[in-house]
Amino acid sequence: MQTRVNRFKHALAAGQQQYGFWLGLCSPLAAELCAYTGYDWLVIDGEHAPNDLQTVLAQLQATAPSASHAIVRLVEGNQTLIKQYLDLGAQTLLIPMVETAEQARDLVRFMRYPPLGVRGVGTALARAAAWNLNPNYLKEAEQELCLIIQIETVMGLNNLDEILTVEGVDAVFIGSADLAGTMGYLGSPNHPEVVAAVTTAISKVKAAGKAAGTLAINPQAALSYERLGVQFIALGVDTLALATTAGSILSQHKQRV
Repeated sequence: MQTRVNRFKHALAAGQQQYGFWLGLCSPLAAELCAYTGYDWLVIDGEHAPNDLQTVLAQLQATAPSASHAIVRLVEGNQTLIKQYLDLGAQTLLIPMVETAEQARDLVRFMRYPPLGVRGVGTALARAAAWNLNPNYLKEAEQELCLIIQIETVMGLNNLDEILTVEGVDAVFIGSADLAGTMGYLGSPNHPEVVAAVTTAISKVKAAGKAAGTLAINPQAALSYERLGVQFIALGVDTLALATTAGSILSQHKQRV
């Protein structure tokens, strides 16, 4: 038995464009459905959606047979949470609100076993290791783990150059909504100053040899960011897609009546 290959991580390393979709319904059935629609990756959101270990586990299991790679966004970069979600089988973690290189270095340590890190060893209880049925897990795990840090504050932007020097950070996700708030433009992620800051951050990430990502539900914004070199873009959110489609069906019917 071999450790599952992280297709998303290897695609980023190969320079391939990766399109994603955000999951906030906390439903394994919805996650499974989305996993078969053709997206390269899906984010199971544990920061703003009401997910927990059990609901994330169910969605990891539901999406596992598909070609879509499941990324788990934690509520914070907590050492214990990182250990638990890695043991569940998550191979790619998205950590919000990273603001310093010290934070980034800690996150790398939290994801690695000793002597390079501090991740606790509990493979007999870990789905990731097939409950010790995979004898190679401890040797192979780290090469298939992917750490994405989220830069979404002015402080994070100011420290981005130093953060990008941290070995073990695979990719950087730019969160324009929170960034807009910390810049004084809450609710206006498309403000010219916010867009300029995001554009500069993308250039720095690319120059450092790391993959840049973002969420862009506006089609024109998504095209613009892709042209700037954003390598992994989330094009939609399940909650918004459901609400928009449901409302549109009702509105169109009333118009016909």
